[in-house]
Amino acid sequence: MSKTLNPRHLNVAAFTQAKAEISGEELLQKYERIAQDLRALEPDLTLKWQAQGESRTAADGSVRPAIHLCVQVDLPLTCQRCMETVVTPIDVDRHFIFVPDEDTAALLDDESEDDVLEVSTDFNLQGLIEDEVLMAMPLVPSHDSCPAGMVNSAQTADFEDAAEEKPHPFAALAALKSKKS
Repeated sequence: MSKTLNPRHLNVAAFTQAKAEISGEELLQKYERIAQDLRALEPDLTLKWQAQGESRTAADGSVRPAIHLCVQVDLPLTCQRCMETVVTPIDVDRHFIFVPDEDTAALLDDESEDDVLEVSTDFNLQGLIEDEVLMAMPLVPSHDSCPAGMVNSAQTADFEDAAEEKPHPFAALAALKSKKS
């Protein structure tokens, strides 16, 4: 393809027919939905991606236009055990097959290992990249082994001592009862 490819407005049919390739390394700040889930959005965090146009055999045996998408990013997430930062590598390597309409996509999607989407002359590849990273993120990010010094209990050593020192609320009533008899 001789013209510059825009990943926000990609003509899928032309891209796949030309077996073109497009790639980028972009700041994570550009992907707002991903940035919302990060512990700290450092200004130099980047996401690397590459998309290759190709033809691929669909579940029905037909050869369809397709895109092979690869994405790599290290995300600073919050460990749900120790609440510290855990850097989580995300690697996406997926194929997307394109069909003429939504009905065909729905029919083939259940039978296919690849995702099946409707072909578009104005396809938002960056939106797809963001969707794939969000789906690849762990639901509960955590360290394999949390840093030392992590508190694994809701009560501390002085919790039992404090409970013993506190007088029972009905102790005064018991004293009054014993005075009467």
